[in-house]
Amino acid sequence: MFGSNEHDFRNSGGRYDRRIEGAVSPTSVVMDDHTRDPTVGAPAGNPTGWDPTGQQWEHGTLRRATMHGVALYNSGEYHDSHDCFEDEWYNYGRGTTESKFLHGMVQVAAGAYKHTDFENDDGMRSLFETSLQYLRDVPHDFYGVDVLDVRTVLTNALTDPSALDGWQIRLDDGQPTATDADFEYVESLEH
Repeated sequence: MFGSNEHDFRNSGGRYDRRIEGAVSPTSVVMDDHTRDPTVGAPAGNPTGWDPTGQQWEHGTLRRATMHGVALYNSGEYHDSHDCFEDEWYNYGRGTTESKFLHGMVQVAAGAYKHTDFENDDGMRSLFETSLQYLRDVPHDFYGVDVLDVRTVLTNALTDPSALDGWQIRLDDGQPTATDADFEYVESLEH
């Protein structure tokens, strides 16, 4: 046990998180410097992940990766979308909502890639079944993504893969598509 002003360092999925007693539950992630990004703008509405009092995202880098990943997905750039979600996923410990969301979205992009580029619907189904497991308990508006719609389309695609045709992920009640900034972002991830 540690006092309220002391820090406890625990291994969380290959990295260490600083947790302050009473500040978070054992399964949540504290906003660390590496997930803080005050330059990420406010959403339309008040989705899970947005702190309206502090006027900032709990994890600004998660929102940034989500914005780029969704726009790239909606433009048919599934591999690049996958990379946006996957790179951010490494910031969060196993079992956190953030990790489940990001892992689920990695599987969404990979499944669409299998379906569209390889016409491999068995591979798509396997990835979507995994994604649905990860997204099961994620709030329906997590970081502005319409997660309920994502789950619905994935479920429908399991029996009718054409459910993906023309579908775009909704973010803040819109369906953004990729701009040069999205491609620059994903290029910056490649080491």
